[in-house]
Amino acid sequence: MAKQDDIFKNVVSHAKEYGFIFPSSEIYDGLSAVYDYAQNGVELKKNIREYWWKAMVQLNDNIVGLDAAILMHPTTWKASGHVDAFNDPLIDNKDSKKRYRADVLIEDYAEKLQQKAQKEIDKARERFGDTFDEAQFVSTNPRVVEYLSRKKAILSRMASSLDTGQLDDVKALIEELEIACPDSGSRNWTEVRQFNLMFGTKLGASAENAMDLYLRPETAQGIFVNFLNVQKTGRMKIPFGIAQTGKAFRNEIVARQFIFRMREFEQMEMQFFVKPGEEMSWYEYWKAARLKWHLSLGLGAENYRFHDHEKLAHYANAAADIEFQFPFGFKELEGIHSRTDFDLSSHEKFSGKKLNYFDPEENRNYVPYVVETSVGLDRMFLAVFSKSLVEETLEDGSTRTVLRLPAVLAPTKVAILPLLKKDGLPDLAHQIEQDLKWQFAVAYDEKDAVGRRYRRQDALGTPFCVTVDHQSLEDQTVTIRHRDSMQQERVAISDLKSIIEQAVSMETWLKNIM
Repeated sequence: MAKQDDIFKNVVSHAKEYGFIFPSSEIYDGLSAVYDYAQNGVELKKNIREYWWKAMVQLNDNIVGLDAAILMHPTTWKASGHVDAFNDPLIDNKDSKKRYRADVLIEDYAEKLQQKAQKEIDKARERFGDTFDEAQFVSTNPRVVEYLSRKKAILSRMASSLDTGQLDDVKALIEELEIACPDSGSRNWTEVRQFNLMFGTKLGASAENAMDLYLRPETAQGIFVNFLNVQKTGRMKIPFGIAQTGKAFRNEIVARQFIFRMREFEQMEMQFFVKPGEEMSWYEYWKAARLKWHLSLGLGAENYRFHDHEKLAHYANAAADIEFQFPFGFKELEGIHSRTDFDLSSHEKFSGKKLNYFDPEENRNYVPYVVETSVGLDRMFLAVFSKSLVEETLEDGSTRTVLRLPAVLAPTKVAILPLLKKDGLPDLAHQIEQDLKWQFAVAYDEKDAVGRRYRRQDALGTPFCVTVDHQSLEDQTVTIRHRDSMQQERVAISDLKSIIEQAVSMETWLKNIM
């Protein structure tokens, strides 16, 4: 745990030191769980968003985009169930005065059981080598069976208690498991109570006549209320999807772990409208498709896993998370949900407007079912950033900090470095910079020794450095250095565009999911 904490501290520190993420309003001592994306962070975030958008919208003939407003008619949130059901179970520790989500405390306990089981599996794999049958071992080894059975029983009981509103049993479970406050070790807990997560605001010129509104807690409802508008104007046929990215707001009980859980965050969601009865096949399709998208970034298949929900939301008949191994353990990165026809049917009921689809092939009207994919852009940023940050020991015993970002996402693709600040080298370097910047994000750096400049670009995640020297003036060649391998090669200036393009283009990377 100490090592994980150190890794996470390094991630937070590096993000600030190198201009990726700053605490919001820092000169006023900040605002809890609110962050600003700095000059490099905003570029990385934009690239992740574009990588998602191109894969989700541009490469799918039957998915279109939308940008719905943050403020919506308040009845929207009554229809969606958020007014009545968008709650988290809150518990306080009386000694430490710290506040926690009761379900997260229990889930963290269950995850420790999963980790114990995984240790047994890993030891057996090392012992038996190529002959190891993991499925048989998991189903027959007494310790593994016990750990996983306990985990399942705990999560099932919690889900049932939350579904039926038995908050006293949630507290009883915490006490039976002897779960202690992570901060103080105390087991002196308050009762569990529900806490609504929506931020309220007002619309109107005067307080007396103002309308109560909410900052949207999710982007999905903007898609649902525009379903018929998009379908008719786009002449869309079932099945089809509507995608959007945008800000959402939740008054989180416990907003910790840096940008993993914030009060203002960005989602990338797609709602896929299907014929009733076909939702489960599309649910399985999108589970597989979304995992392939994540794997295309090369962060390691071992860092992803599916987690099927024990407790289903009020709108769902199936739900799974793609979990990622963050520095603090496996946590939700993306959710895939079969939302049935709840959303459109509910908005029909509350608005009095028909939101059904006429199927010309079946010559009938029906309310479509929906399969949702929803990934947090900020969590995606943290997943990519934290897994890419590496401390390396080199052959000569020295160390370097390198941010091995997937080249397609890197904020800066190439840095141009004149070897000296004289002899015409800066002039040629600037010419190369001006030529490349039409196609790529380019940095120019002439300060310090070239070795120190290499290290600086490594820490920023820049995939390539191009060094201009005296030979460049003679034969129009430069040295290109590769970030990950540190290998250097002499290439013609005229070949730079094609070399960089091959390594950083979305086409190259997204072909991995086709």
